[in-house]
Amino acid sequence: MATTVRRQRPRKLACWVLMAVLLADLLALSDTLAVMSVDLGSESMKVAIVKPGVPMEIVLNKESRRKTPVTVTLKENERFFGDSAAAMAIKNPKATLRYFQHLLGKQADNPHVALYRARFPEHELNFDPQRQTVYFQISPQLRFSPEEVLGMVLNYSRSLAEDFAEQPIKDAVITVPAFFNQAERRAVLQAAQMAGLKVLQLINDNTATALSYGVFRRKDINTTAQNIMFYDMGSGSTVCTIVTYQTVKTKEAGMQPQLQIRGVGFDRTLGGLEMELRLREHLAGLFNEQRKGQRAKDVRENPRAMAKLLREANRLKTVLSANADHMAQIEGLMDDVDFKAKVTRVEFEELCADLFERVPGPVQQALQSAEMSLDEIEQVILVGGATRVPKVQEVLLKAVGKEELGKNINADEAAAMGAVYQAAALSKAFKVKPFVVRDAVVYPILVEFTREVEDEPGVRSLKHNKRVLFSRMGPYPQRKVITFNRYSHDFNFHINYGDLGFLGPEDLRVFGSQNLTTVKLKGVGESFKKYPDYESKGIKAHFNLDESGVLSLDRVESVFETLVEDSPEEESTLTKLGNTISSLFGGSTTPDTKENATDAVQEEEESPAEGSKDEPGEQAELKEEAEPPVEDTSQIPPPEPKEDTPEGEKPPEKESGDKSEAQKSSEKAEAGPEGGPPAPEEKKQKPARKQRMVEEIGVELVVLDLPDLPEDELARSVQKLEDLTLRDLEKQEREKAANSLEAFIFETQDKLYQPEYQEVSTEEQREEISGKLSAASTWLEDEGFGATTVMLKEKLAELRKLCQGLFFRVEERRKWPERLSALDNLLNHSSMFLKGARLIPEMDQIFTEVEMTTLEKVINETWAWKNATMAEQAKLPATEKPVLLSKDIEAKMMALDREVQYLLNKAKFAKPRPRPRDKNGTRTEPPLNASASDQGEKVIPPAGHTEDAKPISEPEKVETPGSEPEDTEPLELGGPGVDSEQKQKAGQKRPLKNDEL
Repeated sequence: MATTVRRQRPRKLACWVLMAVLLADLLALSDTLAVMSVDLGSESMKVAIVKPGVPMEIVLNKESRRKTPVTVTLKENERFFGDSAAAMAIKNPKATLRYFQHLLGKQADNPHVALYRARFPEHELNFDPQRQTVYFQISPQLRFSPEEVLGMVLNYSRSLAEDFAEQPIKDAVITVPAFFNQAERRAVLQAAQMAGLKVLQLINDNTATALSYGVFRRKDINTTAQNIMFYDMGSGSTVCTIVTYQTVKTKEAGMQPQLQIRGVGFDRTLGGLEMELRLREHLAGLFNEQRKGQRAKDVRENPRAMAKLLREANRLKTVLSANADHMAQIEGLMDDVDFKAKVTRVEFEELCADLFERVPGPVQQALQSAEMSLDEIEQVILVGGATRVPKVQEVLLKAVGKEELGKNINADEAAAMGAVYQAAALSKAFKVKPFVVRDAVVYPILVEFTREVEDEPGVRSLKHNKRVLFSRMGPYPQRKVITFNRYSHDFNFHINYGDLGFLGPEDLRVFGSQNLTTVKLKGVGESFKKYPDYESKGIKAHFNLDESGVLSLDRVESVFETLVEDSPEEESTLTKLGNTISSLFGGSTTPDTKENATDAVQEEEESPAEGSKDEPGEQAELKEEAEPPVEDTSQIPPPEPKEDTPEGEKPPEKESGDKSEAQKSSEKAEAGPEGGPPAPEEKKQKPARKQRMVEEIGVELVVLDLPDLPEDELARSVQKLEDLTLRDLEKQEREKAANSLEAFIFETQDKLYQPEYQEVSTEEQREEISGKLSAASTWLEDEGFGATTVMLKEKLAELRKLCQGLFFRVEERRKWPERLSALDNLLNHSSMFLKGARLIPEMDQIFTEVEMTTLEKVINETWAWKNATMAEQAKLPATEKPVLLSKDIEAKMMALDREVQYLLNKAKFAKPRPRPRDKNGTRTEPPLNASASDQGEKVIPPAGHTEDAKPISEPEKVETPGSEPEDTEPLELGGPGVDSEQKQKAGQKRPLKNDEL
């Protein structure tokens, strides 16, 4: 019995643990019921939310627009965002930052930094020696890095989403260009961390667009593969993507639609911004020609004038997309001189002729990376605002050779809608229909290392090795393991980008460093000394390319193995608890299954050293990442690799916790043969089994591409943004208080001259109020700019207290007619109800005398109160406080209505009383619904039975209307459903038949 108790104890504890986990999840869900997505473009952004009751909706900004400019104006004491900041670009172009995303993850010597300086010379970019990057120097006191500016924009987008959703939001999915490398993606994640956002995923904007397209056309997707090309030309860049849609079989939900990114091509600088800059330069030249003989300054030297020209160029590009020519007009461009010039579409196309020649470039790149031809593409769909330029569509249509270009998608909002769908799928608060997304790696990543080899006896040399971790256009997210078999001491290896030959020379310069990280391992030699009798299975490095496309090194382990004899020891309580918890989640508690779960990494198939996206190893790894692994104990595990080759790794799920316990207690080895079937329990001694030991190896990472912000620097940036946000909130609160005070002064001064206010106030009272209002208005104009929020609120409270009596009298008089009319109606209806209740016959009366007396008393008291109060109010002057108050009228109505409702509810559920007797004195027939036994039916015996089997009772006598009953009292006839004709028939005498005996 004691053994049984010991076995149940871990299960009970496991149940409590499971309940605690579920409760924690519910508590977490209560704070994250809404999620958001941010489609972060170069020029503008779109924000979308999902919350209970709102499936997928684009957020409107404060100007009720669906698109918000990605613009920030930074001053000493205030900040502006969105449309307000875009308007400030004309007045203060130096403090207004735009297109700063082009500087994310870029070092100071990057060509894009020089290009930004050339495009926007008004901004002062200084060098940051710590990270070799640049930052904006707004003033001697204000300096911000591009990550900090992006953090401000993300924080502003969250405030818009929270105002729209009316609840706090922390979880978000952010779109990034597909060509962002590791440094640029980490910069976006740091900006989101500064803004206090929890990033569920950085999703490529082309993937988000493809997801939005597929979600709204789910029914059109079948097992036949459909290849769609999305051509996205935005403001800053152009991306062409080839996507394959088809339904696939998943283990969790059966057949589900899937999108797979097959090919990607891009141009980092081809977009609408470059076209606008060309137009701006053309307009500046025209303005200088108009003032050529006036010895005027060059308009290009005036930042404000250039900001005006850029805004006009943006408008001109949009208009020329639908018109052959248009007149550019700017009032007071420079030195109070107006500018007016005619620009035709032909001139615009000549200015951007070289740009239009680059339009087919991303299409060819995408086809090459996908290893497809244009004949396999079913449709080409346009995305992005710059694709509305007619020349772009003309050149693209000629390049793809299709009859027409698809425009059946919202070019501006598709990415935001796809990203918010992914946010809902990743959130625990929502359940959406599954849609499998297989994104693709744009830049291959490999591992490089050097080791000593013995070419000849006694002659040793160094050999440089490369192993591809994630191949180009391979799927992600996924995990990989690489095993180093020939090291017994500490060593280093390098993580770099692979072959980038598909990039041109200029793109390679913009790309930046091709070296990612140097990994220094410490503790390899100590691990070999710790297990001298064990056989080494290599040093295994576990890599993870997560959903955001960011590479990380999870851990490095030294694995050893030996053969030991099995000992029939009883499992410990901790082991039983682990097995019990595993069984609750659908796992098995057998030792063999436990070993398979722990050693899943060792049983994986190896990936080829130079694999491509179509090789079976890569496909198997993606399947393992997308679906939970299925342990196949019948398959013999592959042998350990002899070379240092990468392996595919199954998702660890709940494996890391068990593995850490095994690492801490090296004495507890895992039982069971590797990958073998569960051995049957036998009494004889079991054969030797493999025992595996895992030792954690110390790792030191040296980032080579772009160092992340140090922890202290990141904390300072977070605090800086929080202080700015708090300052903005305080400013908004002060402006709200000042506006409320000013509005109260103007409204009250106007009310003093209205008849209804003059009727209830004396001349002296109005003069006193008017004097106080004038003094407050003067104070607000003279000293209001320096007044604090508390001072403004106190001044408003003082004025409201002064005018409280006046407003109260006016408000009461406004309410009197409606309240008194309602009271009169209620009194009349109550009196009629009481009169009708008293007319009910005594035998049918359902109300008691006490109840009717109580209602009558309340009616009389209410009438008396009303008459007395109105008479007293008539004697008072209008300038005094009234005695007839609307709240008293409402209280009297509630008391009267309560009594009436009580009686109505009683009448609703009351049952009619039975009547004692009928006037004719006859005995009544039983009710129609009476049972056979109640009616006293007579049963005729069947044939063959004698009459004396059962004595027959004497037949019932039927009395005539005038006769007296004999020793019986007549019964009441009928009940519900019996009319007077039936009563009359019942009173007549008729002969009895045999079947009635």
